Amino acid sequence: MQTSPAATRKLAFVPETRFGLWFLSTATWRIHVLGRALSDLQRMAPDIPAGGVMLDIGTGQGHSLPELAQRFKPSHIHALDPEPDFAQRVAAMREAAGVPVTLHQAHAERILLPDASVDTVLCHQTLHHIVDQTTALAEVFRVLKPGGRLLLAESTRAYIHSWIIRLLFRHPMHVQRSAPEFLAMLRTAGFTVADEQISTPYLWWSRSDLGAREWLGFGVPKEREETLLNAVAVKPA
Repeated sequence: MQTSPAATRKLAFVPETRFGLWFLSTATWRIHVLGRALSDLQRMAPDIPAGGVMLDIGTGQGHSLPELAQRFKPSHIHALDPEPDFAQRVAAMREAAGVPVTLHQAHAERILLPDASVDTVLCHQTLHHIVDQTTALAEVFRVLKPGGRLLLAESTRAYIHSWIIRLLFRHPMHVQRSAPEFLAMLRTAGFTVADEQISTPYLWWSRSDLGAREWLGFGVPKEREETLLNAVAVKPA
C-alpha cells in the first residue's frame, strides 16, 4: 500500500457545533438530507452490483449505514470518521445495518485501506468539512478499484457561506467551492464524471430563506448559484 501525503503531517480538523451534532440525529437530516441524496445518487448509478465493499466517509451518527446496506446490498462496509467518540455514536446504527461494518476513527486524508480494495465510496456532506480536499480525493481514488465509483453529495459555497449556516454550523470557510469547482476537482483527481451523472437539486433546506419564497408563491430564482451537488464519479478501468 502506498503512503499517503498526509501520513507525515498533522491533519486539520474543524469540529461540529452542538447544534450540528444534534441536527445529524433529526428526521430532517435522515429523510430530507441523507435519504434524498442517496435516492438521487442511486438513480444516477442504477448498475452498482450488490455484494461489493463500500466505504462511507464522514459517517457521523451512522444513519447512512443501514441505508447503504438496504439500498446497495454490500458484503462489507468500512465507516470512517475523525470524531474521537465515533464508535459510541454509531453503535446502534452499526448493529442495525445487518452487514459487517468496520469502523475507522481516522481522517479522509489518511485512509488505512489497501490500494484498489473498495468498490464504492460514499462521501455525503463531508468533503466541504475537509481542509485538504485534494489529498482526501487522492486517497479515495487510491482505495477504489478500477471502475469503482465515488458517490458524492455536497453543499456548495453558496450554501455554506449563507447566514443561517454561518450561525448554526462550523466549517473551514476558506476551502468552500462552487458546483463547477467541485466537478473540476474531481476530474483533476483522475475521475470521470458524465453529464448525466450530475445533479444540482435546489432543495428547500439548502436555501437561505428555507423555501419561504417558493411557499409564498414567488417560485424559485431561475438564475442562481447552485447550493447542492450530487455526482457519480468513476475511477477509469
